[in-house]
Amino acid sequence: MKFCNGVFEGGGVRGIGHVGAVCAMEEAGYRFVCLAGSSAGAIVAALLAAGYSCEELHREIGELDYGKLKGRDWPDWFGAPGKGLSLILSLGIYNAGYLGRWMEALLEKKGIRTFEDVEKGGRRLRITASDITDGKLLILPDSLGEFGLDPGTFPVWKAVLMSASIPVLFEPCRLQDKGGREHLIVDGGLLSNYPLWLFDGGTRPSFGFRFWNGREPCPYCCVERLSLPDYLQAVVACCLDAIDHSRIAPGDEERTVKISTAVGAERERKVIKATDFQISAGEREALFQNGRRGAEQFLARWDFEDWKRKYR
Repeated sequence: MKFCNGVFEGGGVRGIGHVGAVCAMEEAGYRFVCLAGSSAGAIVAALLAAGYSCEELHREIGELDYGKLKGRDWPDWFGAPGKGLSLILSLGIYNAGYLGRWMEALLEKKGIRTFEDVEKGGRRLRITASDITDGKLLILPDSLGEFGLDPGTFPVWKAVLMSASIPVLFEPCRLQDKGGREHLIVDGGLLSNYPLWLFDGGTRPSFGFRFWNGREPCPYCCVERLSLPDYLQAVVACCLDAIDHSRIAPGDEERTVKISTAVGAERERKVIKATDFQISAGEREALFQNGRRGAEQFLARWDFEDWKRKYR
């Protein structure tokens, strides 16, 4: 058995691709000890830290109803005007209550409620979130002390919800600091979508898992007319996808598993976006296989000793 650390990039509905990569890693004899992630990557990292196997993750995430992630409040039943009203009243088009309940239930199945529970199980979990009130990156649970909260007893599902709250699309989470000032907390990918640096310096290899979309153009660029809420949602989706293209250092590149977000045959090729909530079962399975294939290709050339000689 080979122990390692895993850091998972955010990617919205494409998280099933991470699961495919994890399956290939586990089949090759790797076991994750320290885990971290942002947004969808935080979901995968948290469930692995809770003790889920790749087969269990494949089943649970594969059966997730993405349509229900867009939880509806009464304004959402009135089309674009209702979405605009939701933005004004709640600072988000949809609430993320379904995601929170889903995560809480899955973690409960493994007896995991708090970060202390994760530590007792012999693993370490770190999740990124973005404090847009102060323009600051939060590393959860470590940063919670700034808000007068005990990092150890903080619920893991709440941290995941913060990290996965895509701005504009979902209502932000809220925390009060020690002075009573309210902070708005949103998607960790806004400030650090790929925190591969979190576990540097140890004796175990740290592997990164990130999505690659081939620099496809934003799908909204050819749409002539959008409502304001849909326009803002499109801007956020394009920004999150653009983060996937950001350059990383050579040393990080060599320890990164790349997962293609393109599915389908050449003539019917489709790039799955972070906010494609209508993703089909076939597209999910294709992403899963992309992740598996990406990890297998990575492992075929990976040499930890060679990497250490070059970058440490």
